[in-house]
Amino acid sequence: MRKRLAKPLLIALFALSLAGCNDEATLPVEAGTGPDPKLPAPNQSLIPTVNIAEATGWPSGAKPVAASGLAVKAYATGLTHPRWKLAMKWAGADVPSPNRIVLLRDADGDGVAENKSTFLAGLNSPFGMALIGSDLYVADTDAVLRFRYQEGATGIDAPGVTVADLPAGTPNYHWSKNIIASRDGAHLFAAIGSNSNAGENGMERETGRAAIVEIDLATGQSRLFASGLRNPVGLALQPDSGELWVAVNERDELGSDLVPDYMTSVKEGGFYGWPYSYFGQHLDPRVHPQRPDLVANAIVPDYALGPHTASLGLAFYDGKLLPERYRGGAFIGQHGSWNRNPVSGYKVIFVPFAGGRPSGAPEDILTGFLSTAGEALGRPVGVAVDQSGALLVADDVGNTIWRVTPAEPESAALRP
Repeated sequence: MRKRLAKPLLIALFALSLAGCNDEATLPVEAGTGPDPKLPAPNQSLIPTVNIAEATGWPSGAKPVAASGLAVKAYATGLTHPRWKLAMKWAGADVPSPNRIVLLRDADGDGVAENKSTFLAGLNSPFGMALIGSDLYVADTDAVLRFRYQEGATGIDAPGVTVADLPAGTPNYHWSKNIIASRDGAHLFAAIGSNSNAGENGMERETGRAAIVEIDLATGQSRLFASGLRNPVGLALQPDSGELWVAVNERDELGSDLVPDYMTSVKEGGFYGWPYSYFGQHLDPRVHPQRPDLVANAIVPDYALGPHTASLGLAFYDGKLLPERYRGGAFIGQHGSWNRNPVSGYKVIFVPFAGGRPSGAPEDILTGFLSTAGEALGRPVGVAVDQSGALLVADDVGNTIWRVTPAEPESAALRP
């Protein structure tokens, strides 16, 4: 016979549930955006806010809404969702990694990839890629591999060579590892997410994580480049300054207004607070023991991107197809919140730059990923610029790559 819970315990559990559900943002997302975001006091609860937009996918013929002067259409569809977590089933992420890289090729230049084929198979949750000369580097979840690449090849069958190992194991909380080549092609920067939300699994499980490492391609040796970055995913070189920038997915469960995700230039040897503090010296009350020696030197990020927006993709615009005002600025893919009421993110934004620094408020580039009923038709993640200068956006719920170009003049669009 099952034991029945005592009435006081039932009442206590019910009260805790209400406490977890009653959290609601007191500030708009815009207040947690920019170089000087508002950071109210933490709002802790034993039961965190869980507010996930149910993933439904796009109805036939539907697509995101592009900003004025821009147009969007599907570059490739029917792709297999690359990200999976059991806890994210409701959000459309309960799909095992296919462990492959798919080649999409638009041979006739019409803006649609008519060729889709497996380029590399037998990988281990691949994410980042970098091509340096005839060497293709791929970041699996546990290692960086090198493959010999021939221009025009539609597949690689030869096994890869391990260049450097990356932290993984079980659990492997933030599994995606991104890479980018240095300007001289001699090094790779690899972004490695934390193994927890805020160090709750013990700092011994965070060795080598929440960091960016620099890999010497001649020797395979790695060194710590920057640390205290909870989940650094989007890596990009700012075209004017040449500086390395990163988009960072910050911590959850401190209330709907905290903590803003951000993008920042990455200082060599810099410490950015995680898990002990956020946005400089703002202490996380959950972390014990603290490290005042580290927090005293924690770098304040350059630009906040809103609380819980899940800002994961970052690409600076160096093309010529889009209007000139986008040159040098940053496109950011915001995958969307699960720990905020109301939800945030679920769109692609643009932040203008001048002289290598952010110079204005963010602008919406692609919206419409949420239905009027609050369902997730898609969730934008990665962003990239193709060789023509169009913006490509990976949608890992819509299983689509979207392509953003200038809108046709109205007179041309009306022609039969």
